[in-house]
Amino acid sequence: MLLNRNPLNPKKIIKTTAIVLGLSSFSGVLLATTQAQSKSTISLVKTELSSSENITQKDNLELKFERHFKELGIEGSIIIYDSNRNHFYQYNPTRNQTPFLPASTFKILNSLIALETQVIADEKTVLTWDGIQRSIPGWNQDLNMREAFKVSAVWFYQILARRVGYEQMKYWVTQADYGNKTIGKAENIDHFWLDGELRITPQEQIQFLRRLYSNELPFSMRSLSLVKDIMVVEKTQDYTIRAKTGWESKGNPNIGWYVGYLEQNQNVYFFATNIDIRKPEDADARKVLTRRCLQELSLALH
Repeated sequence: MLLNRNPLNPKKIIKTTAIVLGLSSFSGVLLATTQAQSKSTISLVKTELSSSENITQKDNLELKFERHFKELGIEGSIIIYDSNRNHFYQYNPTRNQTPFLPASTFKILNSLIALETQVIADEKTVLTWDGIQRSIPGWNQDLNMREAFKVSAVWFYQILARRVGYEQMKYWVTQADYGNKTIGKAENIDHFWLDGELRITPQEQIQFLRRLYSNELPFSMRSLSLVKDIMVVEKTQDYTIRAKTGWESKGNPNIGWYVGYLEQNQNVYFFATNIDIRKPEDADARKVLTRRCLQELSLALH
């Protein structure tokens, strides 16, 4: 007896329909997933292209900075912070994260502390020269703070440090969050920034200068204003540069600093240049390198 094999068996129709619907749903999910992945890929490609362009621009600028170091025969680093763009430009980033003795760049903080603790009345108060002949002629005379800062007279700032005293100096260096905040022992009070344990990186120099500019350091407005004023090394109708040199002469090679900030075009550019000084003539490269690198940012400097 033959069975009735009805091709339109309702159970089979239901099962077949379910399979078809399942495949249709799967295809929809697959299509949506593919489209999403495609968009994601496009977005990723755009991001990578954008990043690549930024890296290229950054590398080009770094190469320009490097060219100036090579032309001057100098080894070192520079870091520049553009306030408006909130962007760092630098050459030799590893060195910019390396701690060094601050040498005379510490005179910025030393001046603030001396004024704040009132061990000197103001930037015009004169300290009497001790009569000891030193290698830099500008040091061999009575000086006030403005003059001493300009010629970087070590003896003047050693007197201020001794007047401030160990405990107060330690307190204010810590409060200012300056470098590693380590000034050594009490007997090091008048030379810890020259050959002691105090260290600061070029990056930290930038952080300190930004806080100085923004009046965020823990000092009175009077102290901050006076120090900013004595820091001025160049002022024109177009720009103002406030800065300080430093020369650590104990190591081999010696280390040279030039740190400060340039105000121009309603913007502020903070800089920290750090170089090896192998011969006396290299010292001039601190300012030359800084100026050349700032000019690479399309800044007009005379």
